[in-house]
Amino acid sequence: MFGPFNRYLAEHITSAGHLLALAMALAVRTRTGWLVALGLIALTSFAFWVLNFRRTRVVSDTPTSRIASAPQGYVELYGTGLPFGNQPLRAPLSGRACLWYRYVVEEKRGREWATVERGVSSDSFVLDDGSGIAVIDPEQAEVFTSHRRRWTDGDRRHHEWLLLPREAIYALGDFSTIGGANAPLDAQADVSALLTEWKADQPTLHRRFDLNRDGQIDLTEWELARSAARREIAKRHQELRSQPGVHVLRRPADARRPFLLADAHPDRIASRYAFWTRLQLAIAVLAGGSAIYLAALVPPL
Repeated sequence: MFGPFNRYLAEHITSAGHLLALAMALAVRTRTGWLVALGLIALTSFAFWVLNFRRTRVVSDTPTSRIASAPQGYVELYGTGLPFGNQPLRAPLSGRACLWYRYVVEEKRGREWATVERGVSSDSFVLDDGSGIAVIDPEQAEVFTSHRRRWTDGDRRHHEWLLLPREAIYALGDFSTIGGANAPLDAQADVSALLTEWKADQPTLHRRFDLNRDGQIDLTEWELARSAARREIAKRHQELRSQPGVHVLRRPADARRPFLLADAHPDRIASRYAFWTRLQLAIAVLAGGSAIYLAALVPPL
């Protein structure tokens, strides 16, 4: 629902895993319990260090492309986010106009909060970088946003994350142009379809290609019809390719490549990933070193 790798989900998993491991060690209060807990913390942090390190390198190493000249494939874009069409998207909780939203509704049950409703938008929006316009399909994107709200209404707590119109938007994903010069056209199939269409209208077919007026389309006349169909399809294809294509950015087919959207500059996104990379590595080294020290130097109790 929120993409193959989500920073918020990763933070929650890591924090919950660390707390669970520490709680287990405190409950057991044995040398073995502490070794297991520290080992789990080290392994969890190391796994997320690897994921964050890969994303840090991808974000840092992918140059920002201009939409008008962007290559087909994996690219980074940066421009102004605009609604797709005349009507902007509306956030379900606050009703604010937005480009993208995610929300969670929790209900107080005793001392705990239980999630009773959640959602994330999949509607497309537009990115304009001054050189051109690209349609952004946000489905399964990992989204960073500075517009986060939490408020309580009675026994319910609401969380909302938004990307707002006319703000700077960073996008990293798979870029493709639909139609225009890159339109995938099959001349042979289109010629065959056109000839089938002509054959269905026999009077017109004979009027155009029955040169000797014998009521039959012989091989020579049929070849003339095929040549005319090829010319007609070539003209149609030329007209289609002369029209501007629609640029689209969406989730990469390769799930190992991140699909990111943010209302921040690319350098800030890289810095965030770098911070989490250093933090996870520090935790992994500290927990792993403590486990080794406990196993090798501290005598069993």
